[in-house]
Amino acid sequence: MTMPFAAISSFEGAGPGQHMQRAQGHSRIAFRTESGQTRLANLFQEGACKIRLPKTEAGAPPLAVLINSAGGLTGGDRLSVEAQVGEGGHAVITSQACERVYRSAGGAAHFDASIKVGPGARLDWLPQETILFDHARLARRLTADLAGNARLLAVESVIFGRTSMGESVTQGSFCDRWRIRRDGRLLFADDVRFNGPIAELLGHASVLAGGCAMATVLYAGEDAEEHAGGLRAALGEAGAASAWEGKLVARIAAADGQALRAVLVKALGLLSGTPLPRMWHC
Repeated sequence: MTMPFAAISSFEGAGPGQHMQRAQGHSRIAFRTESGQTRLANLFQEGACKIRLPKTEAGAPPLAVLINSAGGLTGGDRLSVEAQVGEGGHAVITSQACERVYRSAGGAAHFDASIKVGPGARLDWLPQETILFDHARLARRLTADLAGNARLLAVESVIFGRTSMGESVTQGSFCDRWRIRRDGRLLFADDVRFNGPIAELLGHASVLAGGCAMATVLYAGEDAEEHAGGLRAALGEAGAASAWEGKLVARIAAADGQALRAVLVKALGLLSGTPLPRMWHC
């Protein structure tokens, strides 16, 4: 499969802004199965990282909503989330809104997500898009450990400036790292990095051909290859998808955030099998 994005495997450190006072936060949530239903087992939150659990319709999996009470990220901020679904459970995690990463005075903002999915369980990791502003710097990591027959649907996306607001990202840094393992063995690894003249890099035909929005979607499960045809149809010319060895991976490139959202709603709706969280339709 051809990757439309520049990709390397290193991450930048916090840099000269490390000594400045910045937002910190950590949250941890776990679900267990009880009497055939998935229920909350543990919830911890501190600093700017909050989690809310809105009511869901009867029969729907529980929904956890991530909130950054700092109102965005900038250089030196560090947020982390841990999520776990126990044997036979099914939960959905999303974010309250698009995350915003503002101009950095020095160093990168860091967001780390760590996921564990037990035997026969499923987690849908569906945060909304991350919006980068000019001269923003972000290092984002997603790590997941899956049991042998667990399933994971995950998306991570980024918008380089809101075109509707006349914004563009001329300079900055964006690093995105995925490490997904099943029974301790590496299932999927991905590293994407943009550094320096981002607008110039995005303009290359082999990157985004002048677009400013992109996403990666992963579905890991025994039935992954069964969804490949439907996903390709949902993506149309906006992306491509490949399925192999129990995983389905899609790359999406779009002209702007609105176009990206339209494709993601169709793609994630197909793979989730249940209605997307209402935050995705606001």
